[in-house]
Amino acid sequence: MSTIAFIFARGGSKGLPGKNIRLLNNKPLLGYSIEIAQEIDEISHIFVSTDDEQIAEIAEQYDVDVINRPSLLAQDDSPELLSWKHAVAYVREKEIQFDKFLSLPTTAPLRNVIDVQSCLDLLDNDTDVVLTITESHRSPFFNMVKIEQDGYVKLLSVDEKTYARRQDTPKSYDVTTAAYVSSPDFILKADNLFEGRVKAICIPRERAVDIDNEIDFIIADTFIKRGISSNA
Repeated sequence: MSTIAFIFARGGSKGLPGKNIRLLNNKPLLGYSIEIAQEIDEISHIFVSTDDEQIAEIAEQYDVDVINRPSLLAQDDSPELLSWKHAVAYVREKEIQFDKFLSLPTTAPLRNVIDVQSCLDLLDNDTDVVLTITESHRSPFFNMVKIEQDGYVKLLSVDEKTYARRQDTPKSYDVTTAAYVSSPDFILKADNLFEGRVKAICIPRERAVDIDNEIDFIIADTFIKRGISSNA
């Protein structure tokens, strides 16, 4: 089966300006996703979807193709899924055939090839989406809360039991951004990933860092420099 890897990297980022091309251990953040894709044999093409000329120039230095993303799809409130649909439609217009859609967000530089390949291998005819998760260190049944309209705090999730210890709560997971795998047909028709049949690959927390702000960036940089990550 043919797989195409897509890397979606818009120019604007309020949480961490210039995030996608910021140097992490002397490499642009964008480069980590591209290099992972280049290591996987079943990937036939790599596309970077961006609205930013500087990101496009760096992508071309890695010898990958660039999709010019409309500015309407690159705003702070633009749903990511719409950019996915645009990219799939673009590739199909080029008459490039593929069976698997792979998104490799720039924000997960500590993932490794095995994490991504495991997601690719898990997609089958009975599955619409494969994503990555990691064990959460907080539980919505114990120490995650919401603030109600009356100002009082309540647990985010409740069930018929009362839990005295976090260890006794149902196991919960955080969705990570290491990889998303689907079929192009599902991407084009879906309004939400979870309307499909979703499976997940669980990865350890040290490879699940999702860079969204300066603190996340410092954590990723520290992990790499101390050899905690597989990308040291």
